[in-house]
Parts: sequence; structure tokens; C-alpha cells
Amino acid sequence: MYISVIGTRLTRAVPANVVALGLVSLVTDISSEMVTAVLPLYLVGALGLSLVQFGVLDGLYFGVTALVRLAGGHAADRWRRRKLVAGLGYGISAACKLGLLAAGGSVAALGLVVAADRTGKGLRTAPRDALITLSAPPDRLGGAFGAHRAMDTMGALLGPLAAFAVLTATAGAYDAVFVTSFCVAALGVLLLILYVRDRRGPLVTRVTLRAAVLKQPGFRRVCLVAAALGLVTVSDAFVYLLLQRRLAIAPELFPLLPLGTAAAYLTLAVPLGRLADRYGRAAVFVAGHAALLAAYLLLMGPAWLVPVLVLHGLFYAATDGVLMALAGPMLPESVRTSGLALLQTGQAAARMASSVLFGVLWAGLGDGPGLAVMAAGLVVTALFAWRTLRRST
Repeated sequence: MYISVIGTRLTRAVPANVVALGLVSLVTDISSEMVTAVLPLYLVGALGLSLVQFGVLDGLYFGVTALVRLAGGHAADRWRRRKLVAGLGYGISAACKLGLLAAGGSVAALGLVVAADRTGKGLRTAPRDALITLSAPPDRLGGAFGAHRAMDTMGALLGPLAAFAVLTATAGAYDAVFVTSFCVAALGVLLLILYVRDRRGPLVTRVTLRAAVLKQPGFRRVCLVAAALGLVTVSDAFVYLLLQRRLAIAPELFPLLPLGTAAAYLTLAVPLGRLADRYGRAAVFVAGHAALLAAYLLLMGPAWLVPVLVLHGLFYAATDGVLMALAGPMLPESVRTSGLALLQTGQAAARMASSVLFGVLWAGLGDGPGLAVMAAGLVVTALFAWRTLRRST
């Protein structure tokens, strides 16, 4: 069954289940980005965390998912309950918005809440992406992921605006942002329950899982490349903190910075997904990291606001859904969730290490030299990625 998504970029027919998953992601991302938009300034500015402490907490956003992605992905495949596992993840993340209120200024408590929130994300991401790959024809996966990511990014665009509106209306009350975020997240869970359809397949044995996932040479190379590139990817929060400090942006305007990234991502996700389907997903994926390198260079130089945010959004549009579309067809349907979870686990663990590393580099060397180290690593890793992926596709 197909329905048409009418909009500036979403003009092609998209599978109904992909649209439903996109709506869930849109609403959930409004909730998540409300918190993400204010959290760096809340932690560093309001609570006075050091850059190293912030780097550790920011790293938890990526690293904790590594503890649950594989288990969640395997359970979703093993028991054929992708929707149930995804719903559990969405529910945990929703509850954590209220957990931020209870944590107060305790770094340990904040770490636990962040860990729980990322546990929810780790549980839901692979089953959701597996459902997308099972809901669209293989030759149109790039476009399907582009459509989903465009809807997801619409939420990322609206979330900071909602946070800004709440902060303005409440004279800077972060608690109000967290409560509003929880209400929106609860709506996302309800949409998942009502409109997303599961895809049931044959039960999977452990032997089949090992043979189908770990012994696929092309897929193993994709996992290696994703993890290597994750090590040299500076997190969004640090990118926005760099812009805020370099350009002396007022604290009350900080939540608006992700809007530039989200607007570029929203505009480019569908065309780049289709471009990847037509000309090669590996090429588009590596080209996205070239855009990230250009953003690093601008941050080390004039730090022009709009070009940096556009390049940042271009990076995500060319890599996020494209990577899933590249890897998904390499895996049998019966273990696709487990395989994508393995890929996302390596990437998440690498980005956790990257956040901690860049926090240490910034504190020890300064923002410019620290970013130069990451840029040099990105050049080397991107060249390695291109040589490796050409043998896998």
C-alpha cells in the first residue's frame, strides 16, 4: 500500500509504513531536540560543568547505545517483534525527559538519565530502520530513507523552535522545556502503537545469526568504515558550542543553532537519497564526510555561521539514511535488525570515544588545535573509507 507525501521535496509515492514511522520520528524528534537544543548550555552554563565533564556526558549519548543495540536488535529478530522493541525504546526515552527534572544538578544523576535515554534510543533505532528496509523495494531504499529522514528532520527543525518558545514564555525555565518535551514524546509513542505495522518473518537461530551477519565480508567492511569515521566526527553539541563561543552568540539564542543544520538536512535528505540510489550509496556517503571536513575548516577559520550549518546538514543528509540503505540489502531479512544494530553499535561506540577525545583536546590544546587534529584524522579516514567501500559495493 502506498500513499503520497505532498511537500516541497516529498513528491514521490512512499510506502505507508515508512510514512507512519516518519511521523513517529517527527514527533519524537521534536521532543528530543527540545532537550538537545538547551542541554549543552544548561550543563555548561547553568550547572557549571567543565568541558571534560561535558565531553563525558555527551559521549554517553553515543556510547551507552552500544550496550543495548545488539541485544535489542537480536531480540527483535529472534522473536519477530520489531515494533514492540522499538516501542519500548521510545517509551524509555519519553520517561527520561521527566528524569532530567529529578536529576537536578547532580552530575551522577544526570549521567544515569542520559544513559537511560540513550538506552531507549539504542533499542528503537535498529528495529525502526529494519522496518524501513522491509517496507520499501531494494532499489528505492535510498529514497525511502531520505523521506523518513526528511520527516525526522522536520522534528529536529521544530524542536529547537519549541524550546526557544518555551524558554521565552517562561523566562528561561529549563524545567518547563523538559515537561513539554515529555508530553510530545508520549504522543510519539501513541502514534507508533496506532499506525506502524510490524513485519513478521521466520524465527532465527543463533547459528543463522552468526552465519548471516558476521560472515558477510562486505557488511563487515561497512561496519569498519562507519566506526573509523565515527572516531573523527565531532558531536553536534560541540559544533554548536564552538559556534557560540567563536561568534559570541547570546545564550538565549543558542537553542536556535540546530535549526540551520536541520533545515539543510530537511532540504537535501530526499534528493541525496535518490542520488545515492542512482549513482552509488558509497560515493554519496564518503562525499558527505567531505562536507563535514569543510565545516571543520570553516570553524577553524572565519566560523561563518550559515555555511557551517549548511555543511553540517549536508553531512547528515548524505550519510545517515544512506548508510542504512547501503548496509541493509547486504543482510538477510531474518537478521536485518541484528545486523543494523551491530553497525550502529560500532558507530555509537566510536562517537562516544570521539566526544571524550575532543573534550580533552579542547581543554588541553584549545578549540582550534583540537579541531585540527580531528580534521587531519577525518582526511585519512575518509580516504580509507573510499578505498574500502569500493570493494564492498
